[in-house]
Amino acid sequence: MAKFRREPEKILDIDASMKGTLVFKDPVNLRISGLFEGNLEFKGTLTIGENADVRAEIRGERIYIEGKFKGKIESNQTVILRDTCWVEANIFTSNISIEEGAFFEGSIKMVKDILNIDELSKYLNISKEKIEDWVATGSIPYITKENKILFDRNKIEEWLSKEKV
Repeated sequence: MAKFRREPEKILDIDASMKGTLVFKDPVNLRISGLFEGNLEFKGTLTIGENADVRAEIRGERIYIEGKFKGKIESNQTVILRDTCWVEANIFTSNISIEEGAFFEGSIKMVKDILNIDELSKYLNISKEKIEDWVATGSIPYITKENKILFDRNKIEEWLSKEKV
């Protein structure tokens, strides 16, 4: 029987006061335990710890909030608001869970995973004509179903993260 070595999980724990912009191009398991103000973009998992106070615009995959958060969240996978959290935010995601006891004030916009060209134009804030150009040149990932051009939001996010735009 073959034995597989499991790589140790890489966790970046921020337990300080930080202000600014953080961008992680590679997947990361990030935990904020202190104060953070600014912008955060990542792949992987973000946990805002119970004692954290975060005021930010966040764009990422899996987001777990246990502490205080104020701002905007865009998640292309899931957002979980734990029972200890205090959240004032506008949240855009395709999957959300709010535990009993969590405080939430703001808005939640459920984002579809498959978008047509008009929806993608609004989602990216880019003209429909520009997207049509990308489709014509094969620059953007798309699928065709029943003679309609559709876009998988997760593939679009991956494409954008590779800085092809």
